[in-house]
Amino acid sequence: MIEWKFSENLVDYVVAEEFMVKRVNQIISNEKSELIWVLEHNDIYTLGTSSNKLDILMPSKIPTHVTKRGGQITYHGPGQRIIYLLIDLRDKERDVRRFVWLVEEWIIAVLKEIGIKGFRIRGLVGVWVEDKTKKNKDGSFHHKIASIGLRIRKWVTYHGLSLNLNPNLKHFENIVPCGVRDKGVTSIQKIIGKVCSKEIDELFEKKYAEIFK
Repeated sequence: MIEWKFSENLVDYVVAEEFMVKRVNQIISNEKSELIWVLEHNDIYTLGTSSNKLDILMPSKIPTHVTKRGGQITYHGPGQRIIYLLIDLRDKERDVRRFVWLVEEWIIAVLKEIGIKGFRIRGLVGVWVEDKTKKNKDGSFHHKIASIGLRIRKWVTYHGLSLNLNPNLKHFENIVPCGVRDKGVTSIQKIIGKVCSKEIDELFEKKYAEIFK
């Protein structure tokens, strides 16, 4: 049985990371159940295991933190829904690429429920949407709305996904988000207007059972 945890207050990134490491160990030893944790962080730039420090384009008062999740540099902050997936793959399909694909499918299904068409771009992890308000350097209107960064220990996953509800998108301008230089970042609010975070949480919970059968 998967436990769902919803944090109403902002959660410090380092505190969350320490909690996840402890919980993963407890899942591995069969002391605790799997966990899906929904929260938001204080402003922070996190550098994953594939990060390039050159992707920090300008100094900022926002702190940076080197993390053990996969992926490159990204921004977390208020208005961005974080979903940490502490899932035991030992008795499931032990296929990391398949798991990432399912997480993307999950995000796409949630976006569809609120009238946004999300899609994948070959070779790039995460979920993208069309945002006609700003053309990218490559001439496209493809903007990232959700990122995925995972770590796996003894076939138990942790870290997870981030979905932009209404964060301050200017904070992404200080970095090269996820190492992708020719495309932009957008949010649900920028595309369809304000959305209730509780509604998004409920959709994630509803769609999880449909996607992760």
